[in-house]
Formats: sequence, structure tokens, C-alpha cells
Amino acid sequence: MTISKTFLTGITGALLFVLTTVIAGIQYPGYDYSSQFISELYAVGAPDADFIRHFLYIPSGFLLFLFSVFSLKETDKSALSTLGFLGVGVGYGLGTVICGFFNCDAGCNPDFVNPSVSQLIHNLTGFFTYLMVPPSIALVAIASRKWKNAASFSNSGFILAALSFCFFILLNADLQSPYKGVIQRIIEGSILLWIILCSLHVLKNKRNAPTQ
Repeated sequence: MTISKTFLTGITGALLFVLTTVIAGIQYPGYDYSSQFISELYAVGAPDADFIRHFLYIPSGFLLFLFSVFSLKETDKSALSTLGFLGVGVGYGLGTVICGFFNCDAGCNPDFVNPSVSQLIHNLTGFFTYLMVPPSIALVAIASRKWKNAASFSNSGFILAALSFCFFILLNADLQSPYKGVIQRIIEGSILLWIILCSLHVLKNKRNAPTQ
């Protein structure tokens, strides 16, 4: 059976991120998925914060970075796809790693009162992640229009890039929104769904490729 490294790292990284978010929320007393940021699950003082960030979120970020690297090798090469996958790898993969190392203050300091250096790095990284990744997905969507059997994947990329960017704008319009947790999860979900779709597309193409 043909093994795709893109598929293995993309699916594993995405599922690890999602499962960690769900499980960490369940074991966090009083945590509200709709109104609280994901980062609050591993903020200073959160239950098992160090374990969650060092052994779950940071590894998922490394896997998603590797997904982007392997995608460059296992898809048709072009300037647009290279920029797109690098943007996803650096923005989302390494961005997740950086946010894991530099977790936010207790409760993620919603009023931003005397924020720590770690909080500042965390917030800036998160902002540039959401700013960079949707356009990067759009670049891959444009490039993939020339790939074999990729029309559906390309169209999905345009939709998910637009969806994630629109909700990024909505999130930053009101960081105190009682629905900011939902808004952030739509952004994250759009990006992770695209990674899963890309992983499946690459796997399908590798299995259908003629043997040498």
C-alpha cells in the first residue's frame, strides 16, 4: 500500500489538535466552549496546562508543520503552492508551537492588564497566524486548479479560506464577544478541515499514481 507522509502527519496533527481541545475542555471545571478562547485551556493556572501544551498542542503543531513540508514534496510544484504551503506550515504549524511555548496569562488576561512577555508573544503569534493562513490556503487553491482531479479540493480551499478570513475579521472586531469561543473554533475548524481535505487528496493521488 502506498503511504503518504502528508496524509499521516496532516490527519494525525489535525485529530490531535481537535481531541486535545475537546478533552482539555471537559476536564476544565466551568470552561465554556462558546465564550472562551482555546488558549485558556493551557493558560497559566489552567488544569494540567504544562502537560497539555508540551505533550499535546506543541506536538500537533510540529506534525502540522511536517504536513506542509511533505505537501511540498507530494504535490505538483509551483511558486503559488510553495508560498501557500510554507504559509500554512510556518503560520499554523510553527504558530501553534510558539503559542504552546508562550502560553497566555491566567484566563488569557481578557482586559490585557499588565500582560506578561509570554502573553504578548502569544497574542502576536495568534494574530499573525490567522492573518497569514487563510491567504496561504487561497494560494494553494489557485495552484491546485491545475492539479489532476483537484477541482473539488480547489473549490473547497477557496471557500474555507474565505470563511476563516471573514471570521478572523469578526473575531478582531470584538475580542470581548460572548461568542468569541465559537468564532475562534470556526476559524480553527476551517483551517483544520482544509488540512484534512488536502491530506486525503494527496493520499488518493498517490494510490492512483501508476507504478514505476
